[in-house]
Parts: sequence; structure tokens; C-alpha cells
Amino acid sequence: MKKFLVIGNPIGHSLSPEIHNYWLKKNDIVGIYEKKELKSDGLRDLILKVRKDEIDGLNVTVPFKKEIIPFLDELSLEAEQTQSVNTICLENGKIKGHNTDVGGFELAIKDVKYEVAEKKILIIGAGGVVPSIITALNKMKAARIMLCNRTKNKAEKLKNIFSDLEIVEWGEVPDFNMVINATSSGLKIDDNLNLDFSKIEKGNFFYDVIYNPKETNFLKKGKKLGGKTENGKKMFIYQAALAFNIWHGVYPKIDNNVNELLDK
Repeated sequence: MKKFLVIGNPIGHSLSPEIHNYWLKKNDIVGIYEKKELKSDGLRDLILKVRKDEIDGLNVTVPFKKEIIPFLDELSLEAEQTQSVNTICLENGKIKGHNTDVGGFELAIKDVKYEVAEKKILIIGAGGVVPSIITALNKMKAARIMLCNRTKNKAEKLKNIFSDLEIVEWGEVPDFNMVINATSSGLKIDDNLNLDFSKIEKGNFFYDVIYNPKETNFLKKGKKLGGKTENGKKMFIYQAALAFNIWHGVYPKIDNNVNELLDK
């Protein structure tokens, strides 16, 4: 039986097992997908299990998307560009890291028929998924990409990778067409970013990478301000489908059952 894992810390909120185990069954693949909470000192041993074929594939989430890279043999082009890995497998005897977050975000935005080209985008946060979002936004020809983060030096490190990125002081809210919450603020019901969006024009797009819970306080605030809102469910589904395709050579069908699995 094939074995797959998603690793992170925390990992309890992840619904990856639900979606991947559903697709495994639908595609008649004998396997199991589980989640595992890890600490940094467990990464080396985990990758060794992939090398020994004890684990057939890994998904990687916060906070290990960059930290896992030194343990890998090679990276895909987008994983190299972003220095962020979320999908791992053994290919031709080498441990390879892929990034399906870039494609997942791009497909999700196209799915909701939002046109990024020539738009001003504000990203809140500088965590593991942010390089992938910036890469996707650049591919979609955003006019300006601005970023604010509580810890400014983390934002500055991203500017070393993406020279056109504009760094905004925490607490400032510049004019934008789309704002993306890429922090973990929202995983808990009482989480709040404490940023004032009240002076922003109505009709802007509020996007949250969090998909569980399905409506964070950030999205509730966006809705009250008359904005379009979207959570990270579609991005999650598309990045998972791309990972599934890497592992199995099959692009899984995204049907209503998949959406319902994530709404439980």
C-alpha cells in the first residue's frame, strides 16, 4: 500500500487527508494519506523514509516549506524560483521538491474570474506560501505588489528575491484593488489582524489563504465593507490536484463531493 503524508506544525486543521483519500479511492489507487505534526529535528529522518520508499509522497505546510529544502536533491523550476516546496517525491532515485502552490493560486483566481492584470495587490504576511503567491501574481501581470508584515526583516528578505516588491510599514493600508491575508491569523475564531480597511473604496477583493474556518474575521470585515470575498478553498483544491498528478500521473476530477468534503 502506498503511503502519503502532509507535515506541518500545527497540522490539526489540515483537510488534506479527506481530499486525497477521496481521490485515491475514486481512482482505484491502493494507498493512504495521513497528517503528521513534526518539529524541525524530525525532517531529516522523514526524508530518509522517502528515500527508502517507506513513504511515497509528502505535502509540506507551515512552517517547513523553506526549511525542508536542504534535505532534498533537486527542485522543480517553480520551487527553485520561490524557494518554497509543498510537494515531495522520489523521482529517478532523487528526492525532488515541487511547488504546486503557484499553480493552485493562479487556477483559483481564474476560477472566480478575477482579472489580476494591471491591479494593485496588497499582501499581508511573509510566510511560507507568500513567494508562491507573488510568483503567480507576476505571471498574471499584476501592476503593483505591496507587502506588509509585522516583522519587517522577513518582508525585506522577500524583496531580495522579488526586486519589484514594495514593502509597506505594518499598520499602513495603501490603496489596493485586492488584499490577500497570507498570515495564519484567522485559524482561531477570535483572531484579528487589527488593520483599518475602512478608508478603502468599496468593491475591492478580499482573499484569505485560510480555508478552515471558511469565513475568517478578515473576510467578514471585507464583506461588511462591500468587498468581494474568497477563502483559500479553491487554491487548496487546485494545489492538491496538481500534487496528486505529480504522484500518480492522474489529474483528479474536482466534483461537488470534493467541495462538500471541505465544508464539513
